[in-house]
Amino acid sequence: MKNFEERLTTLDELNEKMKTGNIALDEAVQIFEEGIKLAKGLEKDLSKVERKIEILVNKPEKESDEPNFELFDSINS
Repeated sequence: MKNFEERLTTLDELNEKMKTGNIALDEAVQIFEEGIKLAKGLEKDLSKVERKIEILVNKPEKESDEPNFELFDSINS
């Protein structure tokens, strides 16, 4: 599996192909579908990273402190 940066580069390349306008409709649809799949996967990866960062930022400084899980209301319930 390609890493995040490789998939982002692929998405950029697909975008450039679409911009040229020198492709058949069928190929354009395939490129669009591939781009959508890549974009959704990248967005999912970014969401995971954001959650990890949020947890790290809200990590208690002392063992007695509790982390602030504002984004995770279900955890506090």
